[in-house]
Amino acid sequence: MTDRIWLKSYPPGVPADIDPSQYPSLVALMEQAFRDYADRTAYSFMGKDISYAETDALSRQLAAYLQGLGLARGDRVALMMPNVPQYPVAVAAVLRAGYVVVNVNPLYTPRELEHQLKDSGAKAIVIIENFAATLQACIANTPVKHVVLCAMGDRLGLKGLLVNYVVRKVKKLVPPFQLPGAVRFNDALAKGAAATFKAPQLQPDDIALLQYTGGTTGVSKGAVLLHRNVIANVLQSEAWNAPATSKIPESEQPTAVCALPLYHIFAFTVNMMLSMRTGGKTILIPNPRDLAGTLKELSKHTFHSFPAVNTLFNGLANHPDFNTVNWKNLKVSVGGGMAVQAAVAKLWLEKTGCPICEGYGLSETSPSASCNPVTAKEFSGTIGVPIPSTIMCILDDEGNDISATGQPGEIAIKGPQVMAGYWQRPDETAKVMTEDGFFKSGDIGTMDERGFFKVVDRKKDMVLVSGFNVYPNEVEDVVALMPGVMECAVVGVPDEKTGEAVKLVIVKKEPALTEAQVREFCKANLTGYKQPRVIEFRTELPKTPVGKILRRELRDKK
Repeated sequence: MTDRIWLKSYPPGVPADIDPSQYPSLVALMEQAFRDYADRTAYSFMGKDISYAETDALSRQLAAYLQGLGLARGDRVALMMPNVPQYPVAVAAVLRAGYVVVNVNPLYTPRELEHQLKDSGAKAIVIIENFAATLQACIANTPVKHVVLCAMGDRLGLKGLLVNYVVRKVKKLVPPFQLPGAVRFNDALAKGAAATFKAPQLQPDDIALLQYTGGTTGVSKGAVLLHRNVIANVLQSEAWNAPATSKIPESEQPTAVCALPLYHIFAFTVNMMLSMRTGGKTILIPNPRDLAGTLKELSKHTFHSFPAVNTLFNGLANHPDFNTVNWKNLKVSVGGGMAVQAAVAKLWLEKTGCPICEGYGLSETSPSASCNPVTAKEFSGTIGVPIPSTIMCILDDEGNDISATGQPGEIAIKGPQVMAGYWQRPDETAKVMTEDGFFKSGDIGTMDERGFFKVVDRKKDMVLVSGFNVYPNEVEDVVALMPGVMECAVVGVPDEKTGEAVKLVIVKKEPALTEAQVREFCKANLTGYKQPRVIEFRTELPKTPVGKILRRELRDKK
């Protein structure tokens, strides 16, 4: 379909291809890590270190427990937790037992949770008690028959008793619930320790995950990610980061900050699984929205990698406690999940000395598809070039490759990390897959003469003003450069004269900022039809737990 035009821009030191066949399954990758790095710290959580050996033993016990429930190979098990040690243990257990992980957003409403549990056909769920009331409200309408109930302090020893008391009684973060028959996490481990674990023979084409799309552009669908899909993306990410991570001193264990939620594919692959592959330590941040708490935790560690979204980079960099953290060892700051704004990238570089390396991907691509070179010294404003073993191109509405023209079209991706399809939705799968194996992303982009790709916007987020296309990212990037603006978002709203008009929502950094000042700035920097017709100030923007701005909600609230 397209030649690798982008190879002329390929970063030195990064292979053009990777070999995902070196592991028959994710379980093989994890078990190698358990053997090779047994004595190393795998996870750090609230002052407690959990070793690879402990993760190995606990996941084997939980796997034996799950097998004892009578689940069949390939059955789905939902995981609904924030970043706590039980999450990676449960992931390893579910996969080792021969089941499929269904990652669930713990902030779902009962309606959203019911949809995902019914759609996936999950027969069991491992859930933290903070959200048990949500499950109680819908479990009767789902196939779930087995519930494993976690608490925040489960793996913290005596300190865990205090943590659980504070979470339950002081902060009152556990609403009352009733889930008859639910088994506590530590009790499940004890039962599993007394049982026999039988390791199944897993194959590359077995399903590892059902990764549900965020639903920000429609009904949430389950992307079917095979073991080989995620293995490929782990190896691709490792190869891509190598020019930077190779500079970590041998005396230091590679350490990554995991502030993104593990139920999101970005953190699942680029934090948890990549750290497994490299024998790294993962610092688990259970609530990144607590910026002060996040910075306090980071001040205790030496770390080298920080995957995050634009809103988190921005929030941390503007926080008064930012300089309490030692950022000097940071080698890679990977931005993804949403567009990184130039103003945020500039501030992050000034404060840390480590440029944000913006990448691009989707749930359907496990997730990484392209990235800027990690050795780049400045922010490019693009999503970089395709990572190893990956081809990307730009398609017009008729499916023609228009990459070389520089014109905008739909970004399409082909590579070993591309999903097998949407769970039980062949019609939806057919809409996004071409005959020659390219996944159509739904994102509008361009490719420049160097082979670097740039996202212009989501198809559905584009605003049509009197026949002219207005891409929200462009307007947001301009407004974000204005002094006094902390965050901003752009959506289209109905307009009698122009069909649609631009609506701009701003969170102020400077309270004195006025609408007149914003209009004057936009007039000086944007052509007429791109200038906002409606300007609104808010104290915060609606976001997913990952930090993506929910433009849909801004649209719905006229």
